[in-house]
Amino acid sequence: MTEKIVISGFGGQGVMFMGKILAYAGMLADKEVSWIPSYGPEMRGGTANCSVTVSNQEINCPVVTKPSIVVAMNTPSQEKFLSTLIPGGLLVVNSSIVKEEANRTDVKVLRIPAQELAADKVGKASLANVVILGAMLAKMDLLSIQDVVLAIKEVVAAKRPEMLAINQQALEVGMSYVKENNL
Repeated sequence: MTEKIVISGFGGQGVMFMGKILAYAGMLADKEVSWIPSYGPEMRGGTANCSVTVSNQEINCPVVTKPSIVVAMNTPSQEKFLSTLIPGGLLVVNSSIVKEEANRTDVKVLRIPAQELAADKVGKASLANVVILGAMLAKMDLLSIQDVVLAIKEVVAAKRPEMLAINQQALEVGMSYVKENNL
């Protein structure tokens, strides 16, 4: 199993955080991982992205040019990375912001109203990224929820322990949304 993932969105949407959590959870699950963030003017509100590879085998090249999963937190991200997604791949879309439908029929599309779910069910719209992460986990046989929660505990809760429960709740909201709606 090798998953090559591109996560993209506006600076401040938690794109790098999602990538870091996936990579850390992969390490905890004894997988080979790579995480490559793309920094620059994106940190000031432009489109930021990172690539993550999680594999059972050695990763020969950490550069992701043909992802099996694309997470688009905003419209420019969908426009930029949809064409790179392999046929049969998964496009995970923050439908709270991305209103346009994907113009490909050879990929699976998972549309999640992440902002609304985070605001209504978790009480913090800023956790839309973690809701998306939970939805992606429910759809893919990538990593266990336990490994992701442990990664969040190590990365976030070490500095802000009060954030562990609410991040775990956001993960569960995303997973539940996928299961309840048979997505």
